[in-house]
This record gives sequence, structure tokens and C-alpha cells, in this order.
Amino acid sequence: MSDIALDVHISPEKLLEDLRSDVRQGLTATPKWLSPKWFYDATGSELFEQITELPEYYPTRTERALIEAHALDIAERTDAAILVELGSGSSEKTRLLLEAGTKYGSLHKYVPQDVSPSALEGAIAQISHEFPSLEVQGIVSDFTDTLQNLPADGSRTIAFLGGTLGNLIPDERAVFLADVAEALVEGEFLLLGVGLVVDESVVVPAYDDAAGVTAKFNANVLSVLNGRLGADFDAQKFEHVALWNAEEEWIEMRLRATIPQQVHIADLDLDVSFDEGEELRTEISAKFRRDGIARELADAGFRVDEFWTDPEERFALILARR
Repeated sequence: MSDIALDVHISPEKLLEDLRSDVRQGLTATPKWLSPKWFYDATGSELFEQITELPEYYPTRTERALIEAHALDIAERTDAAILVELGSGSSEKTRLLLEAGTKYGSLHKYVPQDVSPSALEGAIAQISHEFPSLEVQGIVSDFTDTLQNLPADGSRTIAFLGGTLGNLIPDERAVFLADVAEALVEGEFLLLGVGLVVDESVVVPAYDDAAGVTAKFNANVLSVLNGRLGADFDAQKFEHVALWNAEEEWIEMRLRATIPQQVHIADLDLDVSFDEGEELRTEISAKFRRDGIARELADAGFRVDEFWTDPEERFALILARR
């Protein structure tokens, strides 16, 4: 059995404090917004897993196919002793990297990071069963504030998959990538999965599926605020909106008020008014062009070693060296 550790760097109290701060800031802004990191309570995580299986949602299966095709090449090129995964969730796609790393023979440690202790514990138990030779050290934290806590007892590859980089606005991306570079030493690697700019007719249905699963996922963030902050949102009075912002080259998910309404958030002693048709932005998901993401990585201190994409050029798996 593997040697398992779970290091907690963010407490439930700190998470609640962060939620309160984000919600107060976002719901008093013009226009209103919420951070997408609050989607992922147990219900939100389950709904997102359903989204990844939808016919319209191509990113997950496309990224998985790229990892499957290139995992052994990644292991050989990086010669990594430690694989760190930021925002690991269930670690499902990562098994392909773990299989390749252990087969190649260099990998001895897996470090999954997630904000949810329960998600980490479940993933660690499964990974430890499947890969008994690996040491597994879970880190409970926010991925934007954990890099100083990473182990450094061997050559490392940091994996940041799923297109999550696109949830950050450009200034946030620049800071995050620079922080990742600073956490690594020369010759270590970042493995990055990003969505590419595709036609609006392809990308919008991925965030507005015919079965309405994404709409449920989006509205669930209101249930999170009701449950954790004593808010009285009525999700039935909001409708799901997904649109392509061509200027910024990102998808925006929003919740649109269908009637004028006022919401009380007891924990913040805050009343928030919505006009009919007013929209609350809940997520951006930026898509990238090859030259643009290469430039962002270079500005942060990385050199792109490999840029793999699918035949339709919808998603990219990037191996960048510090």
C-alpha cells in the first residue's frame, strides 16, 4: 500500500471567509459576477461529471485522447520523479500519466491538489489501490495559492488540465503562470491543457447542451449560496445563458433574471436587487490561439517544447519547460 498523506493548507473557515468576500464583491459590482470556483459542491461536481459525458462537450474527451496518445512521450521527455496536479478532482485523466510515468520508471510520487478534502480522499484511495508503488501526497488548497507548498524532493512536472486556465482573466493568468514558473526550477515542466478558438457553432453548444445539464450546473451555484450563506435565491427565476464573446475570445456563462426581484443574503446582511433581464456572470472560459498561449507562457518564463492538438484543432496539450 502506498504511503498516503493529506496536507491541509486551507481550512473550512478560510474557505467560508473567501466565499463571503467573493460574493460580496461580485454581487455589489456592476455588472454582477460570481467566481466559478463556487460551482463545485457535491451536486455541482456530480453535474460537471455528467457534462463531460455529453455529446456537445468535446473538451474532456479530446484532452483525454491527447493524453492517451502522448503520455509515454511526456514521461520520457520530462523524466519526472514527481507529478503535481493542480485542481485534480477525481484524477481520472491523470491515471494515463501515472501509468506512463510508472512504466517509464521515473515517477515515484503523485501530488494531487484540490480545494475539496473529500474529493482528494476519494481520489487518493483509488490511486493508491491502482498504483501501490507510488507515494501519494494530497494538498487541500486553492490552486492559485498553493505553489509555495509543493514538495521539491525530485524533478517535477506540474499538470494543469481541463482548460481551467481559461477561467482566469488575462491579468490573473499572467500572475498564475508566473507563480508556477517561480515555483519550478530550470528544466522542470508544466503540462497544460487549453481549449482552442473554434467556431461559435461548436463552442456554444458545449456550454448550453440540449439536455439542459449545463443549465442545472450553472443554477446550482445559487443553491450553494443559499446553503452556505443563508441566501434566498429562487433558481426558477433565473435562466441559463451561454454566449461567445468574440472580442475576448471566451465563452461567458450567465444567469439571467426572468423577473424583477430582490435577494437577501443573511450571512452578509446584504440585499441584492435584480432587474428583469439583468445578468449575473458565473464563468468565463477563454479559448486560445497557438501564438497567443505561447506568448503568455514565454512572458511567464516557459519555453514550449511540444504543442499537441487533435485533428480538428479544438483542444491543445502543451508541454512547456521552465
